This record gives sequence, C-alpha cells and structure tokens, in this order.
Amino acid sequence: MSDPDFFKDKAILITGGTGSFGRQFIATLLHQHQPRRVVVFSRDELKQFEMQQDLNAPCMRYFLGDVRDGERLRQAMRGIDFVVHAAALKQVPAAEYNPTECIRTNVWGAENVINAAIESGVQKVIALSTDKASSPINLYGATKLLSDKLFVAANNIAGGHCTRFAVVRYGNVVGSRGSVLPFFRKLIREGADSLPITDPRMTRFWITLQEGVDFVLRNFQRMQGGELFVPKIPSARIVDLATAMAPQLQQRTIGIRPGEKLHEMMISRDDANHTFEFDGHYVIAPSINFIVQSDYRQDVLGGVGKPVPENFEYVSDSNPDYLSVEELRQLDRDTP
Repeated sequence: MSDPDFFKDKAILITGGTGSFGRQFIATLLHQHQPRRVVVFSRDELKQFEMQQDLNAPCMRYFLGDVRDGERLRQAMRGIDFVVHAAALKQVPAAEYNPTECIRTNVWGAENVINAAIESGVQKVIALSTDKASSPINLYGATKLLSDKLFVAANNIAGGHCTRFAVVRYGNVVGSRGSVLPFFRKLIREGADSLPITDPRMTRFWITLQEGVDFVLRNFQRMQGGELFVPKIPSARIVDLATAMAPQLQQRTIGIRPGEKLHEMMISRDDANHTFEFDGHYVIAPSINFIVQSDYRQDVLGGVGKPVPENFEYVSDSNPDYLSVEELRQLDRDTP
C-alpha cells in the first residue's frame, strides 16, 4: 500500500479521468489519502456529469478538455503536483480504421501532456501503457510504444526543470470496459448457448483494477524518472476464463482478430539488457540517459533490483504464474 502522507495536501490531475482506471484511482485517493485537489480532465461531458453523482468531494474539479489541446492542458495543470496520463484511444479495430485520429490522441496528446507538465512545474507524471506496446503488431500498440518513448525521453527534455516522468505498463484489466469478462457476462445474461473463443491457445496477463491503481500510486513514490514499471501479475487462458464463468456452455473458436496476438508480451528480449527484477515488479531502465543520472537498480523506497538473465522476456504464455479455473471463478465473483 502507498504511504497516505505522500499525497496529503497534493494536487493531482488525471487525464481520461472518467474511464475505469480514473474512477477507481480517484475513489482510492479520496478514501485512503487527503489530497488538496483532484482534477478530472476528459472530453465527455456526460461521463463527467455521471461521475459527479458518485465522486463530488469538495476537493474535486472537473475540466472539460482534450489532450489534443495543449493550451487547455496548461490551464488545467496550474498548481498541479502530480499527473496521471490515462487518456487514450484504445480500441484496436477502431485505431486501424481511424489511424490519424489514434495518432493525434495517443502520440500528439502525449507530447502535449509532457509540454504542459514541464511548463506548469508539475513534480511527477506517470503515463499508463499497455502490453500491446511491447513489440506491437497493431496501430494502437505502435502509438502507445511511441507514447512510452516520449515520456521516457521527456526526462531529458525537461533539462533543469523539476518535472520527472515514468511509465507504468500492464496487461488486461479485469472487468474494465471493453475487456472480455463483461462481454462474456453479457452473453451469459442474454442466454447464449455458447461462448466465442478467438483461439483455445490464447493467453493474457490479468490485473484487477485496484491492483493497477495501487501499483501506480506506489510508483509515484519510488520513481526517479525514466523508468518503465511492469508488475509481476498472473496469466490466464481464455478457455479457462470461459470455463470458470459458464462451465455449462460450449466454446466455439472464431479465430484471432486482425491486429491481435496469440500471447501478449510486456518485456521483450531486446529490452532484457536494461531490465531489473524487483520483488513484485520489473523496471525497464532508459536505453539512453543523457540528463537524469539514476541508478535504476535501487529505488527511493529501498528496493534493490537485479539484472534479468540474458534473453529474458516476459510473455503471457511462458509466465510461471497462471490463474486456475477456480481462481478465475473467484475473480469473476469479486469483480463488480
């Protein structure tokens, strides 16, 4: 758990704050910490209105704006201490069909967040990434890889400014919008006679929403600038998830969709030579480090890492930690 005093009296802004992560992140901040101000920055006025019905603490502020608009970001970041960048276009098929829109939000938007944070004197920024950014095969993953590179390099761009940037990368979030769990639930609720499986061999990394939030909160304390944090999380077979949720239903194979991998990767073999293993997570250090001179083998919380073996890679099918059918069934029960 993160130190509750670390965020006390701090001002925190979350881009894409009305999404699944943003709502859980803010609820956790309000419940466990005492922030001075929490700013939701997003472009959907209806989602903001709906969110205000549940999260309307006196410290809350709601800013309508798009990360494509650098000037609006600068206005929103005035007096902000920490930023979480969660805004992105994430749907793989939509990104392939609308590539320039995805680039404008995920790449140009990342650049705008970086520039606004530096100009506003923000202390720390953490950008959320995805396993699809490691060795990407689709446009969404490629734009997130570019975003990751921008945020890592931003520590050099910041120069003498105080702002430091880091990235958090993880896999599928259980129960988030667009994930397979609510999709299966919908089919089961509607009385489907089978569940569609893209490929019986398919595996994915799994993390709960709260685990993702806690990991980001913790990394605000341990980051030095330039790190890409990857949590150690379990994998799951899609067929096991279907069996856990509806053992009575048949499973029909429909084939892998365009832009989809059989197994997801969070650390590639090419990144192994600058990756360190800690208890509970990995750190991919910057491959080029001009300004921020840090020893990424040790974090400010006292954690000590060790270099991973040569040719190491972190892939969902070779992950030693797998969720069983019963564990997936319990996960389904515990997920709202």
